Amino acid sequence: MRELVNLNGMVLSASPVGEYDKRLVILTKERGKITAFVRGAKRNNSPLRAAANPFVFGTFSLGEGRDAYNLYSVEATAYFEDIAMDVERACYASYFAEFASYYGREGIEAGDMLLLLFQSLRALLLSHVPNRLIRRIFELKLMCLNGEYTEQPQTDCGEAASYAWEFVVHSPVGKIYSFLLADEALEEFSRAVERNVKAFTDRKFKSLEVLEMLR
Repeated sequence: MRELVNLNGMVLSASPVGEYDKRLVILTKERGKITAFVRGAKRNNSPLRAAANPFVFGTFSLGEGRDAYNLYSVEATAYFEDIAMDVERACYASYFAEFASYYGREGIEAGDMLLLLFQSLRALLLSHVPNRLIRRIFELKLMCLNGEYTEQPQTDCGEAASYAWEFVVHSPVGKIYSFLLADEALEEFSRAVERNVKAFTDRKFKSLEVLEMLR
C-alpha cells in the first residue's frame, strides 16, 4: 500500500456504493475537492461509520488511487450533528456544501474556502444571526474567493446594504458574520447577492430547491 496522506477537510457529500461502502466528496485545505471511497462504512461495527457523513470536519488519512482516494481513518474535530436536528438548518448546510462543491477544484488549495464553510456552519448554530443573512454572506464571500464578484452591488441598495456588501467583500472570513441587517436592508442585500449568483453560476442547486419549498 502506498504511503498515506493526511489532509484537513470537510465532507461535502456522501453517497452509497453497493451494500456497505460509501463515496465521499471532501473539500480539503491542501488539495481542494477530492473523491474518496470508504469500504464498509455502512457496517454497524465500522470505525468510520460516524465520520463518513456530510459536514464532518477533521484530518483524513487517505491512500491515493489512480482516480480517487481510499479513506482509512479520520481524526474528526467537528461533526455538526446539531445542524441535522433542525430541518431548515440542515437544508442551508446542504446548500452551502453543494455551492462549495460547485466552486471546488481538485489539486487547487482551498484553505480559505474550507474556513468559510466551517465558519458558515458554525454561524447556522447561532440563534441571533438569521439563516437568510448567513446564506447571502456565504454566497457572496465564496464568489469573492473565486474572483466572481463586483466591488459594488449591481442593484439599488441603501447605505446599510451597500456597506454590508463592501464589508463582506473586503473582510477576512473570520469576521464576516459579525453584523446584522434590518429587514429592508436585508432584502436589498439579498437581491444584490442573488443577482451576482445568477450572473456567475450556470446551474441550479438541488438543495436550494428543497430549501425554497420549506419557506
